[in-house]
Amino acid sequence: VSFELAPGEGLGVIGASASGKSTLARLLTGALAPDGGEVRLDGATLEQWDPARLGRCLGYLPQSVELLPGTIRDNIARFDPGTSDTAVLEAADLAGVHEMILRLPEGYGTAIDPASGRMPLSGGQVQRIGLARALCGRPRLLVLDEPNSNLDVAGDMALTRAITVLREGGTTVVVMAHRPSALAAVDKVM
Repeated sequence: VSFELAPGEGLGVIGASASGKSTLARLLTGALAPDGGEVRLDGATLEQWDPARLGRCLGYLPQSVELLPGTIRDNIARFDPGTSDTAVLEAADLAGVHEMILRLPEGYGTAIDPASGRMPLSGGQVQRIGLARALCGRPRLLVLDEPNSNLDVAGDMALTRAITVLREGGTTVVVMAHRPSALAAVDKVM
């Protein structure tokens, strides 16, 4: 596979189940190292980047979203104490999840601990919080793997809006998808 994307471009990757879409998503984010070839961001291989700096430049929403023990705010902020409340609120608003969070008894301070069964969220809500986490800090590269698998119509609309806003701001977006609605805001398809 060989392709190049410029800032602000959106690529939709489609294919049958088990065709390698999720593997490509993991390769693009550095979660998986390629057996051959290379992935480059701004001309440098991912290994040439300082890991902390690279992490701030990438947003990734995997196919299976897992929230970690902590608060909803912690999860959106990626547990980075340097992330401002403004960045967290902006990401939640962009993901269309801010109002839902405010309806929870403790709002952004709502504690989550999946291992102990303390998970006051549905699958769609978890996916939207995962989207907010991926959007937090306005990454330069956003990789979304089946981002609307658990979303309702409102979630689909929020996803399309988020992709559009980020692309307009210069973020490159790659979306792995089965459902066509996830591709509404991209300009290329592979």
